[in-house]
Amino acid sequence: MSFHSMWAELLPVGRGSASGGYRRFAWTGADAECRAWFQAQAESRGLRYEVDRNGNQWAWLGDPADGDAVVTGSHLDSVPDGGAFDGPLGVVSAFAALDELRARDTRLRKPFGIVNFGDEEGARFGLACVGSRLTAGQLTREQAHRLTDGDGITLPRAMEAAGYDPDAIGPDPHRLARIGAFVELHVEQGRALDLSGDRVGIASAIWPHGRWRFDFRGEANHAGTTRLADRRDPMLSYAETVLAARREARLAGAVATFGKITVEPNGVNAIPSLVRGWLDSRAEDQDGLDRVVGGIEKAARECAEAHGVDLDVVRESFTPVVEFDHALRDELARILGKDPDRDSGLKVPVLGTGAGHDAGILSGSIPTAMLFVRNPTGVSHSPAEFAAEDDCVAGVLALADVVEGLACT
Repeated sequence: MSFHSMWAELLPVGRGSASGGYRRFAWTGADAECRAWFQAQAESRGLRYEVDRNGNQWAWLGDPADGDAVVTGSHLDSVPDGGAFDGPLGVVSAFAALDELRARDTRLRKPFGIVNFGDEEGARFGLACVGSRLTAGQLTREQAHRLTDGDGITLPRAMEAAGYDPDAIGPDPHRLARIGAFVELHVEQGRALDLSGDRVGIASAIWPHGRWRFDFRGEANHAGTTRLADRRDPMLSYAETVLAARREARLAGAVATFGKITVEPNGVNAIPSLVRGWLDSRAEDQDGLDRVVGGIEKAARECAEAHGVDLDVVRESFTPVVEFDHALRDELARILGKDPDRDSGLKVPVLGTGAGHDAGILSGSIPTAMLFVRNPTGVSHSPAEFAAEDDCVAGVLALADVVEGLACT
């Protein structure tokens, strides 16, 4: 099956008619359809199919017990109303790369695996990369069991409803020990490749990033009868903090976003008593991130004091900088045209990324690397996310070259 036909087959699954975006949330009907698609692709190619204790799907050519396996893949779930490419491009490209290797009559000397990691986006339970975090031991069973979605459904209940055993989840070091290299192909979440004119890039590192909750507590009162001078309005402090986040990020060459907010009592004619906003911030290095978040918090506290508002700041999650395995990264660069003995005609720039990935989670346990495919819009987590088919095919060929170079030695 060609890349185009696989892509067309997967494209309708979980797609909303109104937004054109995707709602492939973990352990839902759309997720089950994606999983069925993965299993069908594996079995149609005669691959050994299995689901691990954490619900991640695997397709194997060769016996993984032999060790030093080369694995590629990504995820099939999505953010709310997300784009088609984030995650699925890496999974579809993995199967297409295997088809390309078979067309070349390539004989792999190491086991080769394709994986679909579960619940990468965290759209339902609020924590990203659940499947890979569990596998790598970065999320305990007890912590996972406490995860709850917006409807109050716990992760264990959702897994059971989907036919999986939530009591079996947990670290899987034996499985990871069999993997010699994991290479994740992903659509670029930005425009660096579009600006450079390159179709494919190699990741250098994932920027350090985190999420902070800002709770501004004021006093609820009547919007029509309370004098401006008598108000303790937390919305003012929040609004000024949003502007401060933009200013601090711009000065540091970083990014900072308040993308989620809740308001109490949330009435049109009521001054809020509580405004709760979540900050997402990312920077090229730890010092830069500390400066940005520190500057935002300082500004927030000054604004809160000026308006008679109390402020609590809670760091809800944090991921330090992830340097992908340098030896593996250099090997990818050599395979993809940097070696003068190999003329692939492909220039491959090396670039960092501000987005988290399963490859980043696994980097502390096994050698990992990433390939990026050009995204001309630079848009991600949106229906406008896009990659041209010829660029996708270039990514498939690059991935096939990488697998061949790593698994045939």
